[in-house]
Amino acid sequence: MSALIPVNLPHDSYTIAITPGGLDTLGTQMQSLNLGKHVMIVSNPAIFRRYGERAIAALETAGFTTSSCILPAGERYKTLSTLQKIFDAALENRLERSSTLVALGGGVIGDMTGYAAASWLRGINLVQVPTSLLAMVDAAIGGKTGVNHPNGKNLIGAFHQPRLVLIDPEVLKTLPPREFRAAMAEVIKYGVIWDLQLFEQLEAAKRLDSLHYLKDELLQDILLRSCQAKAHVVSKDEKEAGLRAILNYGHTIGHAVESLTGYRRINHGEGVAIGMVAAGQIAADLNLWDQSAADRQLALIQKAALPIHLPADLEIEAILKALQSDKKVKSGQVRFVLPTQIGAATVTDQVPADLICQVLNQMQANE
Repeated sequence: MSALIPVNLPHDSYTIAITPGGLDTLGTQMQSLNLGKHVMIVSNPAIFRRYGERAIAALETAGFTTSSCILPAGERYKTLSTLQKIFDAALENRLERSSTLVALGGGVIGDMTGYAAASWLRGINLVQVPTSLLAMVDAAIGGKTGVNHPNGKNLIGAFHQPRLVLIDPEVLKTLPPREFRAAMAEVIKYGVIWDLQLFEQLEAAKRLDSLHYLKDELLQDILLRSCQAKAHVVSKDEKEAGLRAILNYGHTIGHAVESLTGYRRINHGEGVAIGMVAAGQIAADLNLWDQSAADRQLALIQKAALPIHLPADLEIEAILKALQSDKKVKSGQVRFVLPTQIGAATVTDQVPADLICQVLNQMQANE
């Protein structure tokens, strides 16, 4: 079942198209956007081997001229030096201001391609074609782009909205199981901060640890409700001046854990899961929500086979230091997104440092 979700913004509105088999319609969907004829696809080797030919065929059949830039796969390559490869390819292929970059891949490819599109010639067209569940429900939507600094995740970046987000659920059939589980952390996040009905749907599912066990109807609802939540929040607050900050639930501690483990031992979704466990318990200890709600969240995270403990060798002091480098720090105060009930959350910088230490120590001691 296809669905179109509008992202209504003052200047750069666009559509999220959820279309089974939609990869083959990429060219025709882009035709109506009044784009230039030159398109450069940015991808990684594994994704390009699987889907590159189909994307090129769809574009060239619709009259576009194509080129490609293949980047190494993995969060550890989300750096300025890798970004330079996109700029070199853009120069070599003579991309103009009317040209378009198509991000064909997961969140890393989407973030880097988006930042390249924001930067090249001071801004060219961007189309997101996410191939991972995490990118489909989160990273490809909203215009956040960037690369990592050696001392922090996504510290270098820009807001640059895509002209189109094309989601083809059928490509998820080749998604590695660990990547599917990681994405479920972002889906659970939407349930906790925004959508009680989605949370309850996830609770009712028998298993959440594999796409194989997910019914088609639930997958459709996960995509639709997650995209609607992100689109609604972004439409209200494009550049994270207020409401949009709630989308960072679980990310404050999650980013620190992800960075400190070298982006390999703990991936993004796994870090977010750990961050949500911590934030949920902090919220319970501050009496912002009931312990029973924190326990329900914990059970759902475990149902998705996501980690709930800190790695035993990770120093708490190192996490606290990393929190100070987080993008969301304001006037030296770490800002946390904390749930107030299932389906609602708030942002606060009034979290005592000793409480953060206490919760992190409990999560490590219980491993």
